[in-house]
Formats: sequence, C-alpha cells, structure tokens
Amino acid sequence: MRQELMSLPKGLAEDVASNLVMVARLIDEDPEQAYAYSRIALRLASRVAAVREAAGFAAYATQKYSEALAEFRAARRMTGTVELWPVMADCERGLGRPERALAMAGEPEVQKLDKPGQVEMRLVAAGARRDMGQLDAAIVTLQSPELASNSVQPWTARLRYAYADALLAATREAEAREWFAKALEADKDGLTDASDRLAELDGVDFVDAMVEDDEDGDVDAPRADVEDEPDFDDEGEEEDDFEGDDADVVRAAEIVDADLVEPAPGETGDAPATEAVAPTAESAESAPSVESAPAGDGEKKA
Repeated sequence: MRQELMSLPKGLAEDVASNLVMVARLIDEDPEQAYAYSRIALRLASRVAAVREAAGFAAYATQKYSEALAEFRAARRMTGTVELWPVMADCERGLGRPERALAMAGEPEVQKLDKPGQVEMRLVAAGARRDMGQLDAAIVTLQSPELASNSVQPWTARLRYAYADALLAATREAEAREWFAKALEADKDGLTDASDRLAELDGVDFVDAMVEDDEDGDVDAPRADVEDEPDFDDEGEEEDDFEGDDADVVRAAEIVDADLVEPAPGETGDAPATEAVAPTAESAESAPSVESAPAGDGEKKA
C-alpha cells in the first residue's frame, strides 16, 4: 500500500491513508461508517488499487454486492493478482447467481491461489451448491485433506463449521454435532458460533437475566418514561455525537509517517486541495442501498 500511495502528492496521500485506516478500524464494528470513509478515499484516489480493494470490502460488508464486485474487478485489473477471486465469486452468490460462483470455482485462477485462498474458494463453492439446493454436493465439496487434517490452521474452524452446518442441513445431526465440536476446538478466536450450535443440538437454553432484585426483593421494572439525556462536556455544552470519529481521524492522520510519501519525480508546486477526511451525515445518507440478499450461508468469507 505504501508503494501505491507514493505515487500521490504528500498531502493527498496522507488524507487517503487516514481514510483507509478508518475503513480498517470500523469495518467489523460499524460497516456503514467504514463504507462512508471508503467512498471518500475512492473520490480522492480512484486510480490506487488499494483504495479500490478497500472500497470493495466496505461495500461487501454492507451487502452492496454489485458495487463490491465492480471494485474488486477494478483492483484485479490494476494488480493482475488473483487473491480476490474467492470474494468475487461470493459476490456472485450475494447477487443470486450461485451458478456463476460455481463456474468461477472451476477456472484456472483457482490453481494460482495460495492455500488459504483455495480453502476460501472451496467454502464459496460449497455455499453455491447449498444455494442451488444441492446439499449432498455441498458436503462432498467440503471433504478435503484440509478438513481431515488434525493440524489447526487459520481456516480450520470455519471449514469445520461449514461442514457441520451442511451436515445439519442434510439432517445428519449426529455427524453435525461431532464437527461442531471439532470446529469449537479449533476456534480459539471466536470466529464462529459453534458453541451456541452445540448447545442447540444438546437442547440447552440460555436465558439472559434482564432484571435484578433490589434490596427489598422487588424486581426493578425497566423505565420506559424517561428520555435519554444528552451528554454535555465540561463547559456544559452538548457534545456532538460525531466528535469522537473526528478525533479518530486526527489520530489516524498523525500515525501516517510524515516521510511516507515523496512527490513524484518532476513534480513541483503545492499538492492539490483535497476533500475533508471525515464523512458527513449527508454522505452517509447518500450511500447506495443494499442491492441483493446476503450470501446464502450468511457468513462473510473474506
């Protein structure tokens, strides 16, 4: 990414980098906000492959699959790499075209993927089979040396989970329980809800305690008649809810090395004026709407 940003004037590169930092920081917790930052970066530097890729993942996270696919294709044309092939195929699933995703699984590009990429492509292909109602074929697609291996890799938990879920969909509950347990064993980072699926199969119900007894033994009822009070700063003025994000942008800009970008050879004069880094409420409201239903298995692949 640094090499790509070095093609931009220094000030512009810093603005683009700070927006990309915010995309990476928010994409899991607040995809819509991450998407808004990605659109700003895209307006500033649409000819940078890293920007197109980040915009693709932000659109993918918000289920804008058509837009995501277009950005991934643009990034692939710029770089010539195949690493985005699996997520491009999953976008086809999100657009309701599982047959296209399945066709992509048989293309020569798959052979050029590294091991994690090949496993990801297998997950997408199995999901496409399930989208088409081919449960047995989905199960067979997931049966692989990677699934049978006892070693735990970054993809192991998700691969075992997908296999267990396919078995359960085929009403093979005993086998499904075994593989959910294996997925949980490999899932050290909590990437799946295998523990909850096991509990469901075992008939265990979890009930959250929403109220507590007070000192007199009475149950405190929720107060529905009290409106939320605005937050005030130390001087008594009401705080702007977006102020925290602005502060994050400032900090993000500060972490960009001042020497990160040098002007392109032969370039003189001031850097062109750039847009504001933080997205406005207007830009967030103008974000395109979701164009399709999410991928069939409800799981984000990338």
